Amino acid sequence: MLWGSATWAAASAVATFVTVDAAFAQAPAADAPPVAAGAEPGIPFPADHVRKMAESLAGADYVKPAVASPEPFNNLSYDQYRDIRFRTDQAIWRPDKLDFELQLLPMGWLYGVPVEIWLVDGGEARRLKADNQMFSLGPLVEKGPQEAPFGFSGFRIHGPLNRSDVNDEYVVFQGASYFRAIGRHQHYGLSARGLALNTAQPTGEEFPIFRAFYVEKPKPGAPEIIVHALLDSPSVAGAYRFTIQPGNATVMDIDATLFPRRSLTHVGLAPLTSMYLHGPANHRINNDFRPSVYDSEGLAVLNGKGERLWRPLSNPKKLQISAFMDRNPKGFGLAQRDRSFAAFEDLEARYERRPSAWVEPKGGWGDGYVELIEIPTEEEIHDNIVVYWKPAKPLEPGTAHRFVYRLHWTEQIPASWTGAWVRKTFVGGMKKADTQLIVVDFEGPSVRDLKDLPVAQLGVSAGSVANLAVQRHPEINGVRVAFELNTSGTEVAELRLALKVSDQVVSETWLFRWTQA
Repeated sequence: MLWGSATWAAASAVATFVTVDAAFAQAPAADAPPVAAGAEPGIPFPADHVRKMAESLAGADYVKPAVASPEPFNNLSYDQYRDIRFRTDQAIWRPDKLDFELQLLPMGWLYGVPVEIWLVDGGEARRLKADNQMFSLGPLVEKGPQEAPFGFSGFRIHGPLNRSDVNDEYVVFQGASYFRAIGRHQHYGLSARGLALNTAQPTGEEFPIFRAFYVEKPKPGAPEIIVHALLDSPSVAGAYRFTIQPGNATVMDIDATLFPRRSLTHVGLAPLTSMYLHGPANHRINNDFRPSVYDSEGLAVLNGKGERLWRPLSNPKKLQISAFMDRNPKGFGLAQRDRSFAAFEDLEARYERRPSAWVEPKGGWGDGYVELIEIPTEEEIHDNIVVYWKPAKPLEPGTAHRFVYRLHWTEQIPASWTGAWVRKTFVGGMKKADTQLIVVDFEGPSVRDLKDLPVAQLGVSAGSVANLAVQRHPEINGVRVAFELNTSGTEVAELRLALKVSDQVVSETWLFRWTQA
């Protein structure tokens, strides 16, 4: 485990009005003028087009893409931004009656960086033009010119996710390299990113951007849609290919090739970002009528040795960084396990319907660690949880670094398991000084019909434990483990708990950090 503090840098939403950098302007795609959706085909689009663009970008200095916008488009408020609306009758491919259509998102408010969006069909790519044929202005931006200087900030994908006769939104790409997705009957929650750089480091975080997207037109009846993305930042350029298949779980196969401009010493692969405000294991926010408020409840890891780890998330008083060392991880993700409304009691947010996200690496990712960052927050509007895979060695310039993984947006983690998993963690104070009562509930096949109770194997790095007890939990057809943790004279205590039957581990390993601060 690692413990420490660091500064947290937010992504800049203000564009610097400069020209697009030379390397990007000289790439074949940028030579073609913007065109409307119905214009003639544009440029050739070979399979390695985006990869070659990324490699070319990495050979030149980074210049942030930007456009100069007049009032009021250069300083839109949140409400004004919402008053710029995409004309849904202009949805891409709507006349073709496919199972996929695109709706475009405008620049403005927090989204000040222009994004190029290209459509790929028949081996050719053509760039879409953002104009008032695609967007309409509401009364809050009525002083804008008739020919408004629109730009794209991203797009969303719609299709028959929940009903065959309704096109629901289930994927959105917008802001830096962020994207989100949901499966059937889910609500948006946590986000993913293309790449994390220097997260929670004293030097400040660097936020790469997806500066261009190339979306392939699906064939009739195709179950998936393919999106190519060009990533760029001062430190690295990259080519991404997303193969997206919606369903009960929306699944993305992601193939990323990175071309560093400089040595990437603190890089996060397959990053996930979420929110945890409070819950039964963390009571720092205690003036909320809701019993729990979080998009994700815990970090799940299936490490290279086949061990399953579960770490409940927290909203600490000070920034926390944890590292779970591994080699060739089999999977990790942020999970929402509690699916009951009573756990949250929020009729608007519906946290019980937020997806879990599970990263399944393909091929060997080598040595490194899953890094978890937990940032103090007082409000649920802020994402304060970040997790990713950090390679042990820096990614050096002068070579291509390829990483392939599958990302599941799902209700249950798609890693089959006949053992027990943690259903819930509870932490409460006791009348004894410096003592906490900790309760961990387990459920699953390995504890469901046991004749004898399993043995709880508990370890603690500091402090002491007492009154360890295991009992049946008939309400969940599982078992409950309870114990007292005395923290006198201790600032930090790391706990580790697993269930055993005949000296065999039959549960995932519960990990927990108690802190004085």
